[in-house]
This record gives sequence, C-alpha cells and structure tokens, in this order.
Amino acid sequence: MKQKESIKTTFKRKFIAGLFVTIPILITILVIERFFTFIDNLLEPLLVKIVGFRFPGLGFLTAIVVVFLIGIISTNVFGKKILQLADSIFLKIPLFRSLYTAIKQIMDAFSPESKGAFKKFVIVEYPRQGSYAFGFLTKECKIEDGRELKAVYIPTNNLYLGEIVLFKEEDILYTDIPIDEGVKIILSGGIATPSEIKRTRVK
Repeated sequence: MKQKESIKTTFKRKFIAGLFVTIPILITILVIERFFTFIDNLLEPLLVKIVGFRFPGLGFLTAIVVVFLIGIISTNVFGKKILQLADSIFLKIPLFRSLYTAIKQIMDAFSPESKGAFKKFVIVEYPRQGSYAFGFLTKECKIEDGRELKAVYIPTNNLYLGEIVLFKEEDILYTDIPIDEGVKIILSGGIATPSEIKRTRVK
C-alpha cells in the first residue's frame, strides 16, 4: 500500500514539474505561431499579386526585411528627417494622434538610444507604508517652492499600464538590476526576481 502511495506521489510530483516546464514553452510557441500567422496573412495578398503564387512564410520574412531596412534608414541623418516628417503628419490626424503618441512614448521609454528612456530600475515604498514596489525611474522635476522630486513609473498591469508617482530622492532605493532584467521581473510577475538585490548610488 505504501509502495503504491509512493509511486502515486512520485508520479504526481514529476507530472506537475513537467507541467510547469511545458506550459511556458507551449505558450511561447503559440504566441510566436499566432504572430507569424498574423504577419503572413497581412502581407500575403500583396505578395501573391507580385510573385503570382502563394508561399507560406514569405509574408513574415518580408516583414523582417522591411523592419530591418527601416532600422537602417532610421539610424542615418536622411532617414531621421523622413521619420520626423512622418511624425508631423501622423500627429495631425485627430484619432490616430493619441494612439500613435502613446505607443511611441512607450517604445521610446525602452529604447537605449532614447534620451527619454527609463533611467534606473528602483524600489519604492508604495502604495502604503510597509509595502514596496518595483518601478522605473523616468525623470526629475522641481516644484515652485524649490523641492526636487523624481518621477517613478510603477507598472500595475503587466508592463504597459501603470502609475506615475513622485518621490523624494531619499525615498528611492536604487538597484543594480539593468532595465531589461527589470522588464523580465515585471513580466514574470516577480518570479524572475533575484534572491539578493544590491543597492547602488546614482552619480
């Protein structure tokens, strides 16, 4: 009887362990497959007219090439002028303007080349005393009475939704965690948090 219970317990433990390994892999494959299909279906009708036949995956490969070429263009002087012109056009479209601005600001925040990028991955006492939250240091501001505060973006729903809270310098705990690792921590729901976090000082 005890041997049967032992086998059952072992099987259950191994099965659960396998489940926790398998589920993230399956979800990742599903997301990639959906994204692949979406891009492929988006460009397929145009490519079929050009090449004259259907080739699965051609739309996705074309999208990769297009994004790469846009990346090359956007990193030179002439390309930047074109992008600035495109920005000015998009910002004149009433309904499109708000959505475009919001998405662009989010993407710029995570860009290492952007001056408006997140500065540091920090820990702050929020939303109440005794409770702490991860956040991204964004900018400094000065109130009329001379007080200097620092803006911290605190994600409240995955990564792209959150709150901007102003803190005093002494109320912010600076960490040695890079921004990209901080993003992983937020997206993993805290699972990717290291067992030990070192404090750093801002120069």
